[in-house]
Amino acid sequence: MLLNVAAVITLVVTQQTDTTVPVRPGMRLDVDNFGGEIVVRAWNQNAVRVQATHSSRDRIDVGVGSSTVSVKAESRRGLAQMVEYQISAPTWMEMNLHGVSTDIEVDGAQAGVTAETVNGEVKVRGGSGQLSLKSVQGAVTLQNAKGHIDVYTVNEEVTLENVSGDVTAETVSGDISLGGIESASVEVSTVSGDVHYDGTIKDGGHYRFATHNGDVSVSVPERANVTVSVATFNGDFDSCFPVSVTNTSKHRFSFTIGSGSARAELETFNGDIKLCRPGQLHDKRHNDQEDH
Repeated sequence: MLLNVAAVITLVVTQQTDTTVPVRPGMRLDVDNFGGEIVVRAWNQNAVRVQATHSSRDRIDVGVGSSTVSVKAESRRGLAQMVEYQISAPTWMEMNLHGVSTDIEVDGAQAGVTAETVNGEVKVRGGSGQLSLKSVQGAVTLQNAKGHIDVYTVNEEVTLENVSGDVTAETVSGDISLGGIESASVEVSTVSGDVHYDGTIKDGGHYRFATHNGDVSVSVPERANVTVSVATFNGDFDSCFPVSVTNTSKHRFSFTIGSGSARAELETFNGDIKLCRPGQLHDKRHNDQEDH
């Protein structure tokens, strides 16, 4: 009987909103959601459709300005507590998505995306131009994107797959994994976690992979031209191919591959550093896990 009462109460307090507005190229989508989720899927229509599940006390406001479509919830009793958004937006539309206790997901965008939350995951597939993804308590994932990429979280992992452009990836307590990367500028750092990079090493490029407490594993293509600087206070260095070490000190050394035009810095205070060829890192990590 209690379950039936709960079901009735849920039906009473839950409401659906479905609003579609026309847009034109150059406009931006802004969504602000205190709690719940924001899911945006790109489509080939010059319109934004907002579907929302929310309390009957809340009202979903979809405002259309000269350059912006803004979506937010207003409540008769202060701040709206939880809204679940399912939004369709044009592939060309830039997005600015914000939340507090909110999961954010974007699929199929072909423009810039800013997605920031405090307690929630951020997942983006697609995107081009300026891409800024941030969370405090949540994992951040970016796939199939190109542009200027900045990803950040505090207490979870960062994953980038099949992206191109300048990359900055940072977390405090979590692993950072980058695969299928096409870039001449990569800056990666974590305090407590492993760093994994499988991608290009371009002539004249700059790459930095650093962790305080974790392993660093990096792929180096066969014909790469790179000067590699290695630093580890308490750990080992391992390479799947022969290298000729030159400049050495107690905890640092360097070596050159090819002409050495690119620069790669690999640093860990307490962990191992591994170099392999593209595609070999996964096999080596798998073997290492089996050994343990």
